[in-house]
Amino acid sequence: MKLSTFFLLPVLAIAAACGGSGANSEEIPPRAAEPADLSNIPDDQQILSKAYDPNYGVPDDFYVDERAVTSTRSYSLHHVLDASSSYERCTDDLVVAQEWEQADNDSRAVSGYYVTSLENERYFEFVRELDYDQDIGNVGEPTSPGYARVFKCNYTDRSGVDRNLLDGYSGRLSVRPLTANSLQDLIEYLWQFRFFNVSRKAVVASYGSSDDTGFSHTLLLALVYKQGSSQCDRVDVVEWRFKIDAGSDEMMREFDTIRSFEAETRDGTAQLCK
Repeated sequence: MKLSTFFLLPVLAIAAACGGSGANSEEIPPRAAEPADLSNIPDDQQILSKAYDPNYGVPDDFYVDERAVTSTRSYSLHHVLDASSSYERCTDDLVVAQEWEQADNDSRAVSGYYVTSLENERYFEFVRELDYDQDIGNVGEPTSPGYARVFKCNYTDRSGVDRNLLDGYSGRLSVRPLTANSLQDLIEYLWQFRFFNVSRKAVVASYGSSDDTGFSHTLLLALVYKQGSSQCDRVDVVEWRFKIDAGSDEMMREFDTIRSFEAETRDGTAQLCK
């Protein structure tokens, strides 16, 4: 796994707090007709082996958030959203970020007490201990850590992004120099905070391209949908494509189901349905 190449740096605590971004659920995307060229897509059996492997989630070189590998306890990690919960907020001012996070913490069903604040070139992070009554959600411990983040606008501005949509406007990437790798890192980071109402999901591959107009990056996904207790699962093979315009910094996304097939688990082994 490709871990973060930057470190979280402590910042001075002003009057801090915590924030939250709820998970989004979507309707099952409709099946799509097969495209003309599937030469770069693994065959059904290869996709199946990754989709049903409990130890597989993303490719080896995928960007993995540091909290996923450094936290030894159960934890929550979210972004502070705008009032409509449509998009992640951004600011380059620590004081403003803390005000947003404090208000968000105060409004949450499970609030926490402030521990510390940190920042890096991409976001501010606020750390809290979340209190749960009667150890709900925590085994043997009354609290669990909560991490709230506010993006820096000079890294990415997600204002106006409808988080309930899989297609359309995806914000701006302001980092300089703008490269294929910077787009890849952002897309792979955001994937870790995306909820799909499926029984299994996996990133089969992550790859990019570039031309005179900008950069593109694609996540090849396998999404497994339960179709009933006596029916085979439906496996959708999806290309989730992101493109950034080098002139405007605007990102657009396109969610395209390129193939579907059915599968089942028999005697502990996943196999294609006949």
